[in-house]
Amino acid sequence: MKAISYSRYGSADVLEYGERPDPKVGPDSVLVKVRAAAVNPVDWKAREGYLQAGLEAVFPVIPGWDVSGVVVQPGAAVDEFEVGDEVIGYVREDFLSRGTFAEYVAAPVRTLARKPLSLSFEEAAGLPLCGLTAHQVLHRTLKVRDGETVLVHAAAGGVGSLAVQLARHAGCRVIGTAGAHNHEYVRQLGGEPVEYGDELADRLRTLAPGGIDAAFDTVGGEALRVSAETLAPDGRLASIADAEVFSYGGRYAFVRPDAQDLAQLAELAEQGIISVHVDQVFTLEQAADAYRLNEQGRTRGKIVVTVAWED
Repeated sequence: MKAISYSRYGSADVLEYGERPDPKVGPDSVLVKVRAAAVNPVDWKAREGYLQAGLEAVFPVIPGWDVSGVVVQPGAAVDEFEVGDEVIGYVREDFLSRGTFAEYVAAPVRTLARKPLSLSFEEAAGLPLCGLTAHQVLHRTLKVRDGETVLVHAAAGGVGSLAVQLARHAGCRVIGTAGAHNHEYVRQLGGEPVEYGDELADRLRTLAPGGIDAAFDTVGGEALRVSAETLAPDGRLASIADAEVFSYGGRYAFVRPDAQDLAQLAELAEQGIISVHVDQVFTLEQAADAYRLNEQGRTRGKIVVTVAWED
């Protein structure tokens, strides 16, 4: 099969397009013909070696954890899916090697759910990792409640945009940091946009004089510090970007595959409660350029790579 892979840690320049062996399908997996795979910041951080303390790389590595596609072969023990089923997945294992930037991926059923019919394959590919991250942080880590004020950083980004929508669905008031050019987009999602940068703390205190009930940091650094400063007396803080959150009494979160959570997200998408904005689409051969764009950190919604489809 055709795939993107890298044989050593490094920049996007180490990514190569070419032939890789077809994946073997274990008893608890299904073979998915990939239609689209989304780019996530964690992908290039893993490629550059930042995650090697916790995730062993078995080179050559095919990157990517997000996928949408069609089941072409169920494993021997699988009765959840059949040939022809359209699926989405956050296909993460406990090592780096068998990713989704390829024509095929062998995906454990614990990582999959049925694709929402209302989403294109490109949109659906952007839902799993970001949607699961937003859902798990909001409901398991921060435990947001109806009527609370929630702060979401980088509210126009992949995780942030879904966090805004999910928090609004939970009955929360949502304040979202974003650049001025994304303020109208954040409003469309249901959030109240606020400019990040200098004097952010003062702007947040004006919007929420009683403090923030739950702060969701996706950026780290100064955003994390300001979040801690503007919490209500019993406010909660979580970060997916900066382990320094512990020093502020908050919690660090790392998303995990969960088929039930993913199915719930798919249902919300089917009902039109949440949506995925696709900023740009690249072909598999152009994946390195997709990663370079993602590394700039200015994306609205998701960057997606598509795989040529032949019946």
